Amino acid sequence: MPHPFTTDDFAARMARATRAAAEAGLTGLVVMPGPDLTYLTGYRPTAVTERVTALLLADGREPVLVVPRLERPDAEAAPGAAAVRLTDWTDGTDPYRTAVAPELDPAGRYGISDSAWALHLLALQEALPDSSYASLTGALPMLRAVKDADELERLAAAGAAADAAYGRILKVAFAGRTENEVAADLADLLREYGHSQVDFTVVGSGPNGANPHHEAGGRTIGAGDTVVLDFGGLKDGYGSDTTRTVHVGEDVPADVREVHDVVRRAQQKAFEAVRPGIECQEVDRVARAVITEAGYGDYFIHRTGHGIGLTTHEPPYMVEGERQVLVPGMCFSIEPGVYLPGRFGVRIEDIVTVTGTGGQRFNNTPHDLGIVG
Repeated sequence: MPHPFTTDDFAARMARATRAAAEAGLTGLVVMPGPDLTYLTGYRPTAVTERVTALLLADGREPVLVVPRLERPDAEAAPGAAAVRLTDWTDGTDPYRTAVAPELDPAGRYGISDSAWALHLLALQEALPDSSYASLTGALPMLRAVKDADELERLAAAGAAADAAYGRILKVAFAGRTENEVAADLADLLREYGHSQVDFTVVGSGPNGANPHHEAGGRTIGAGDTVVLDFGGLKDGYGSDTTRTVHVGEDVPADVREVHDVVRRAQQKAFEAVRPGIECQEVDRVARAVITEAGYGDYFIHRTGHGIGLTTHEPPYMVEGERQVLVPGMCFSIEPGVYLPGRFGVRIEDIVTVTGTGGQRFNNTPHDLGIVG
C-alpha cells in the first residue's frame, strides 16, 4: 500500500490552491464534492445530494468546510479535517444564508467546482447577489495537474496493475464470445490486481472498433476480427487507462498491419516529443503529423491525450490550441488512433509522466498487435 496522505499534505495543497486563486484574480474558491474536494481535504462524502457541502478558501482566512450536521462525523474522519475549521448546518435552515454566505465576501469573485450542482450555485447567487463565480477548472487548470512523489507512485502502481490485466486477457478466448463477456473478464482482472473502481472496459470488435468510445455490447467476436481494448479505473484512489489493439488469429490482413504500424509510430513519436517546456498541443501535432503523412489524417478523430489523476480524465489535454507548457510531474495519456468506418479501428495508449528531461511511461506492455484466439 502507498504511504497515506497526511494532514500536512492536505494543508499544503489548500495553501497552494489559495495562493493560485489570488494570483488568478479570484477572491477565493468554493469547492464542492468531487475530485477537487478529495484532493484538497481527503474528504469524499458517501453521497452527493441536495444538501450543500463546501470547502471555502480565501487568502488571509482559515479554510472552512461546511457540511450537513448528519454528515459531520464522516467529515471529521477525513485526513485533512484537522487543517480546516469545520462548521455544520441542520435541516430546516437555509445553509446558504446561515452557513456559507457569512464566510464569503458578498461582492467576491470565486472559482467554483465544475461538479457543483446548479441548485447550489443558484442558491449562492441568490444569497449573495453581488458575488460572481468562475469554473474552477477554467480559472485554475493546473490545480491538480502536477503530481507529487506519492501521487506518482500511485499512478505507476495503477498502470502496472492495468498492464498485468492486459497480459492475462491475451490468454482468454475471444472467438465465439461476446464483447460483453471479454469486458467482464477485463473488469474482473482489474479488480484482481487491486482496482477498487472500474471506470470503463471498451471492447470494440471488427467494425465496432471504428467507434472510439464504443460500449462493449452483444456482438460475437469472430476469427479475423481486430479488437480495440481500452480499460481503466482507480487503484488506491488514482487512475489507470490503457489501450491496446489485438487481432483474433494469426492471419492478419495487410491493411490492419499497415494501420497498426502507423498508429504505433505516431504514439512513439509523440512520446519522444515529451519534455518540459513544450506546449501540450505539440504532443498532439507530432502524433497527428505521422498519421496524416500516412494518409489517415481524416480518421484520427479525437485529441491525442488527457490528464489523469484522481479521475481518469482531467486537465491538461493534449490537443490543438492548448498552450499550457509541460512541467515535471504532469501525467497524461498519449493515445493516437485511426478509425475506418465499417471496417476496424486501432488505438495505442500509455499513461506518461513528464520528468526533468523527457517522459516516462506508466504502461509498459508491448505495442505490437496482440494475437488472441
